Amino acid sequence: MIDPRAIVDPAAKIADNVEIGPFSIVGPDVEIGEGTVIGPHVIVRGPTKIGKNNKIFQFASIGEECQDKKYAGEPTTLAIGDNNVIREACTFHRGTVQDAGHTQVGSNNLFMVNVHVAHDAIIGDNCILANDTNVAGHVKIGDYAILGGATQVHQFCHIGAHSMCGTGSIVLKDIPAYIMSQGYPVKPHGINVEGLKRRGFAKDNINRLRAAYKTLYRQSLTLVEALEQIEPVAQQDEAVKVLFDSLQAGDRGIIR
Repeated sequence: MIDPRAIVDPAAKIADNVEIGPFSIVGPDVEIGEGTVIGPHVIVRGPTKIGKNNKIFQFASIGEECQDKKYAGEPTTLAIGDNNVIREACTFHRGTVQDAGHTQVGSNNLFMVNVHVAHDAIIGDNCILANDTNVAGHVKIGDYAILGGATQVHQFCHIGAHSMCGTGSIVLKDIPAYIMSQGYPVKPHGINVEGLKRRGFAKDNINRLRAAYKTLYRQSLTLVEALEQIEPVAQQDEAVKVLFDSLQAGDRGIIR
């Protein structure tokens, strides 16, 4: 299932039923799990580990050295989970020793055409990153987050779980969990109610999240004051706790 026109280093660890298309290049420090399909003209360098049942389309570059000027050739890593779709011309880079030395991509994600995932980024599960989205170094993206086309995310920003960011947005601060946002710079526009309904969130959980949003953005409170009011609810409601934790997770401050 490896095209004879592909170049696969003998030291690479390739599962038996992996497909590799013509003119693709797979380096020596690469591990590819069962059922993964590598299209034509794909480059995979390592150290990189790719899980099961991923589909990587033509012209993608996976596991290349990062673009950080501090990078000096250290053997940093990239890991990709299972069941991801990585479309044409995506670029995923390995980490730097100034961070954990590791870039991590979860499972069941969709990366549309020309998405860039920079060094040391951590992306959860079930995310969608639309065409031309750029994720800078050290960014963390929670599960089920959606970034619209051409979204640009600044270094060290955190994107909370179940959040949704509109097309063409510039993210300079952290986006809390569940928040819909849009703009340049990005601004909050309520809770992602429709997304939560589709994922089976109970009405009571959604109502508590709406109330927490009003506390955070509609009462002219400082973040510290808002956290003091949200914390008692977070102790009783796991969904609100995810929001509460995301408000404390980053160092850049939240979008306002």
